[in-house]
Amino acid sequence: MSADSSHLPLLRPFVGGRFVETAQRRTLRAPYDQRELAQVCECSRSELEQALAAAASALSATRALTTDKRAAILTAVARGVAAQKERLALAICDDAGKPIADAHAEVSRAILCFELAAAEALTTSSEGQVLAMDLAPLGYGRTGILRRFPIGPIAAVSPFNFPLNLAVHKLAPAMAAGCPIVLKPASQTPTVALLLAEIIDQAGWPTGALSVVPASRAAADLLVTDERCKLLTFTGSAQVGWDMKARAGKKKVTLELGGNAAVILDETVSERDLDAIVPKLVYGAYSYSGQKCISIQRVYVVASSSNRLYQALCERLRESVSKIKAGDPRDPSVLVGPMIDEQNARRVESWIDEAVSLGARKLCGGERQGTFVPPTLLVDAPAQAKVVCEEVFGPVCHLDKVASFESALSAVNDSRFGLQAALFTHDLGHALRAHEALDVGAVILNEAPSFRVDHMPYGGVKESGLGREGIRSAIVDMTEPKLLITGALSV
Repeated sequence: MSADSSHLPLLRPFVGGRFVETAQRRTLRAPYDQRELAQVCECSRSELEQALAAAASALSATRALTTDKRAAILTAVARGVAAQKERLALAICDDAGKPIADAHAEVSRAILCFELAAAEALTTSSEGQVLAMDLAPLGYGRTGILRRFPIGPIAAVSPFNFPLNLAVHKLAPAMAAGCPIVLKPASQTPTVALLLAEIIDQAGWPTGALSVVPASRAAADLLVTDERCKLLTFTGSAQVGWDMKARAGKKKVTLELGGNAAVILDETVSERDLDAIVPKLVYGAYSYSGQKCISIQRVYVVASSSNRLYQALCERLRESVSKIKAGDPRDPSVLVGPMIDEQNARRVESWIDEAVSLGARKLCGGERQGTFVPPTLLVDAPAQAKVVCEEVFGPVCHLDKVASFESALSAVNDSRFGLQAALFTHDLGHALRAHEALDVGAVILNEAPSFRVDHMPYGGVKESGLGREGIRSAIVDMTEPKLLITGALSV
C-alpha cells in the first residue's frame, strides 16, 4: 500500500445489496506500468458469511419473479452496460492490461450475453414438458408435467482474462434462472465486476440476491464448502478447479479450465490459402498476449509428400509475428500488451528457455522486459517441452509437421487438455473425421480455435473442465427439473 493512498478511488464490495467498506485494503496496480489504480476493500470471512446469508434469504424473492420480469431486468442490464461501455472497457484495459480494442469487444459480448439471457428467460428457464403416462396400466388416466425451478444460491468464481464477460457468463444465466448469486472476481480485476453490480442493482434485481466480493482465496473458500450454495461455477486453472470440486460437497460443480489449443492444416490446404489462414493464426495465438484458454499453442501441418506448405507457413508466420505491435494497451493499434504480472511473465520466459534447451528453434522472439514477453514463434520443440504439453497462457506458438492426417489427430489428442481445436481443410471427410476423433469440447472448421460466440455450449473434456457454459447450457445447470403427476381423485 502506498504511503498516501487517499487520492485513489476506493473499490467497495457489494454485499447483500449494498456497497460496504472493510478493514482489509490493498492497492490495485496496472500490469502495463504499475501505476496505482485504486484501493480495494477486501472481504473477510465475515462479509462472505453475510453475502451467503443474504443469498439464501433472497431465494424466495428471485423464485417469485415472473418470467417477463426476469427478462425485463436482464434487458435493462444490457442497456446499462451499453450506456457504460467506454468506462467498462477502460477498466478492463487498465486492470487486466488487455488491449483496448479487445476490451471494447468484450463489453459488446457482455451486452449480447444479457440480451441472450433475456430471451432464454422466456424459454429455457420456464420451459416444460408434458409426458404421456399411459405406457402401462398404472399410468392410465394420468399425465406428467415437467417444469424447471431455480436450483438455489450459486457461488461463482471468475478469472482475470475476461473480467467482464466471464463474470457475465455466470451472472446472466443465474438471473434468467431466478437464482441468487455470490461472485468472487479475480484479485487483479475487480473493478468491472463492481461496476456491473451497480448496474444490476439499478435494474431492479432483488435486494440481497447479488453479492460481488473481492476476497483472498482463503476467505472465499467458504463459497466452495458452504452447503447453502447449490451450484459452484468456476473458471480458472485446472489445479485450482479440480481441488475445488474435491471439496465442494454435495453441490453441483461446473468447471471451465485450461487448454493448449491445437490447429491442423491438412494436405488439401494450399500456399494460396495462407493469405486467409495466417491472420487468423496470428490473432488466435498472440492477441492479449495469449492469455486465453483457447489461445493457439500448437500448429500441426500435414506434410505427407512435401514440406513446401510447412516451410511457407513458417516464413509467413515469422514475418507476420515480427510485425505485431506490442505496448500500451490503451493504444488501439496494439495487439500484445503486458502479461497479468511479472511472475507469469517470468514463468513463460522460463518455458521458452526450456524448449530452446531441448532443441527448439526461435523463428521469432526476444528478451522479456518486466511484464512484457515478446511474441514468440517456435519450431522443433519436443513433445515433453512445457510449451507443447502444458498450458502456456502466454504469447507463444509452436509449429510442427506430421506425416499424415491421422498423425495430426493423434498429436492433437496427445494432451491432458481438451477444450477446443481447429482444422483448416477443403475435405469434408476430414472435417467429419476430426469431429469424431478429436477429444475436445468443440472442433472449429477453417477458423482459429479461439472462436467463440456466446450462445455456444462451451467447455472441455479431460483436464479442461466439467459441464458446459453458454447461456442456455448454464441455465439448464442452474435449474432443477421437477415432475408433477396428475390424476383425478376417484371416490
